[in-house]
Amino acid sequence: MIDRSATTISADDVVDRLKRNLAYHTIVRKIAAQQAIDRAARERGISVDPDAIQAEAERIRLENRLEKAADTLKWLSDRTISVEDWEAGISDRLLSKALAEDLFESEVKSYFAQNKLNYDRLILYRIVVPYETLAQEIFYQIEEEEISFYEAAHLYDINEKRRYCCGFEGKVYRWSLSPDIAPALWSANVGEIIGPLQIEEQYHLFLIEEFIPAELKPEIHQAIIDKLFKEWLERELQYIFDR
Repeated sequence: MIDRSATTISADDVVDRLKRNLAYHTIVRKIAAQQAIDRAARERGISVDPDAIQAEAERIRLENRLEKAADTLKWLSDRTISVEDWEAGISDRLLSKALAEDLFESEVKSYFAQNKLNYDRLILYRIVVPYETLAQEIFYQIEEEEISFYEAAHLYDINEKRRYCCGFEGKVYRWSLSPDIAPALWSANVGEIIGPLQIEEQYHLFLIEEFIPAELKPEIHQAIIDKLFKEWLERELQYIFDR
């Protein structure tokens, strides 16, 4: 029950609003997912150390610049949760991480070996414009060195964030690229302008700054565990809701 002056919100009110906004099923699935995690953790004898909860709470406080205890209490009050609720949520997240590692740590190397190409990356720049003629004109201007790719992205790209970054997309995994463009990018050379390629109703030009061959570094190691754990959890939920 939430009671703030003239406003009173009951648990039934929350459930009703979730249903009206078509969000009820999402919440039910999240509850079922946590129950599946709790059950699997118990079966495997996995628990969360209270010191780990306190360390994570301290990290969150530092991240949110909550220097004093009073700052933390106000931050929690603004979100209508107690210290106990907050620490329980931290415990849930740490338990999920511990279970994922217990389930799939031993599978990471073999999974990476079988799917290594998917974890190749490239440093990618992109220009997206609405018209093919404009895309062709930009391509010719860059080829003739009348303008650089980065200047063209800053001037013409339809996405504001990409304009400010002069077309920079970042380090992109092969698996994250659509089949429409991945072959063209991986067959190109560094510094070569690729395109224009039509994707839906827009026209794209690409520039590759660097190819980064896959290595089993910590971020990829964790990404594989997260992927395998997500697939496991989806199977658990399917079993729960289909039976």
